[in-house]
Amino acid sequence: MRGAYGALALLALPHGAMAAADAGVAKAILMRSIAFRTVEGAGQVPALAAYYAGVLKAAGFAEADIVITPMGETATLAATIRGSDPTLKPVALIGHMDVVAANRADWTRDPFVPVEENGYIFGRGAEDNKYDVAMMVATMAQLKKDGWTPRRTVILLLSGDEETDMVTTRALAARYQGLELLLNGDGGGGLLNDDGKPVLYQLQAGEKTYADFEIGFADAGGHSSAPTPGNPIYRLARAIDRIAAHQFPPMRNALTRASLALSADRIGGDVGAAMKAYAETGDAAAAELLSTRPEFVGQVRTTCVATMLGGGHALNALPQSARVSVNCRIFPGVAIDAVKAELVKVIADDDASVKTLGDPLASDASPLRADVMTAVKDAVTARAPGVTVMPGMSAGATDSLYFRALGVPSYGVSSLFMKAQDGFAHGLNERVPVAGIGASLAQWDAVVRALAQ
Repeated sequence: MRGAYGALALLALPHGAMAAADAGVAKAILMRSIAFRTVEGAGQVPALAAYYAGVLKAAGFAEADIVITPMGETATLAATIRGSDPTLKPVALIGHMDVVAANRADWTRDPFVPVEENGYIFGRGAEDNKYDVAMMVATMAQLKKDGWTPRRTVILLLSGDEETDMVTTRALAARYQGLELLLNGDGGGGLLNDDGKPVLYQLQAGEKTYADFEIGFADAGGHSSAPTPGNPIYRLARAIDRIAAHQFPPMRNALTRASLALSADRIGGDVGAAMKAYAETGDAAAAELLSTRPEFVGQVRTTCVATMLGGGHALNALPQSARVSVNCRIFPGVAIDAVKAELVKVIADDDASVKTLGDPLASDASPLRADVMTAVKDAVTARAPGVTVMPGMSAGATDSLYFRALGVPSYGVSSLFMKAQDGFAHGLNERVPVAGIGASLAQWDAVVRALAQ
């Protein structure tokens, strides 16, 4: 199937449209992108933004239509193709230029020296998120070369610290909150089977809210030879046990109902039957069965799990404090404070301190718009006839979070198809398959053209 991708690429184009961007050009952009060490603190994001700006200017973008905004050691980029109807809200594409850190000593290859080998491109950020960023840059460049004028303005937005503080994301969302919709290259995507054939595509239309809480206990302490009943470590241990045993109530929304129903037959067996039952009726027994499976529990309910632990100050002293960090992935539409209140209730100890860490932001799921679903399904099935296209909700946070919170419908529409065992985002020896680049470009071209007209 991979060998046929180049021919299939043209099938994704609307009748009469220009050809999508050249796969060789896009591959070169991707490999050059990986060479920029855009980890936190390295100061390389502005240089990568300047490189992308150069690619776009060479394609015909005017200086005024490309804006790089420095923000400390990082930056954002915005590139605009102006539409013919200024009364229509713009469509935006988004991705992030930064990557997580990578230790050269742990990798088989230097993570910032891109290598093409055995049908893959290796390097930090290859998957997350420089593949689709390269596809979007190449697509925007080709559209400008073609002289394409959409009805809606199309804006490419690239953030610079999605993997860390998301300050650049918040700034972009505040500036471009008047969008018609946002297409995110860092969400959704396709699944290949072991033979390399596409079997499934997920359009991400919602994310669970990320929130961290710290639970602590304090005591006067004392000598370890004279134990007291107020030992913070013991009290914390009991609180942790209660959190571990607690299940938040099962929940459903349009995304999870659709994705569970569409996945049920493919999964099969008792789990498939439970997916179908829960999608259709919210059956409690089905929810309990799905909650025993790590890959499905996040689709059924809010989850909270202890992740970091600390306490005590000396081997021969009673502890004066003990604390645990609890990470929660909250179902869309549920308030962060409501989850905090439930944790307080579960812990059931008036002496416990429970505080929210940082400034988490909640957002609801985006509506399953018919225009978006149709455009994405048409483009995906053109490259992979018969593949199942389903909406979905992810457990992780992306740039879409801040746009959804401001009311902008946002959709993860990555063009990357991968085998499950090839997913190494944030891990060692991150890689992406080369064979799908042509089809990825055709997918982006088709989706952008359809939704900007």
